[in-house]
Amino acid sequence: MSDSIERTDTDWLLLEEQARALMSVTRDRIANAANLSALLYQELGGVNWAGFYFRRGDHLVLGPFQGLPACVDIPMGKGVCGTAAARREVQRVADVHAFEGHIACDANSESEIVLPLVRDDEVLGVLDIDSPVKDRFSPADEAGLIRLAAAWLAAVD
Repeated sequence: MSDSIERTDTDWLLLEEQARALMSVTRDRIANAANLSALLYQELGGVNWAGFYFRRGDHLVLGPFQGLPACVDIPMGKGVCGTAAARREVQRVADVHAFEGHIACDANSESEIVLPLVRDDEVLGVLDIDSPVKDRFSPADEAGLIRLAAAWLAAVD
């Protein structure tokens, strides 16, 4: 891991407070996904992509994000995002090149964390964050992002 990336440098409680404040203005999914993506991209060190994919049938379709242009359509069960959605489990991948079936939207990505967005037993989509640093995401990052994903779910209709 790069010396410039400190795993302990994110104040997750402050970030959650900021996210909840941003999302308190509206219950619109797209608007809140856009603001949360921007907040995460701005505040997390060592990330090159932060955004949402929303479920449409048996596919995930690109939603609001920050970073380079991305894959538009991901089949459920494919890649890190599709796997997280299909299994309904967080996928924290230290080395995306070692993940069988990884879909490379940005060749610079080395690690990734994807959180399924599940409400009332329905997968609404995923929150996806990529990094150009191997093993960028710690268990503390995962716990913080789980809280932020839950905050997004609670803030939208």
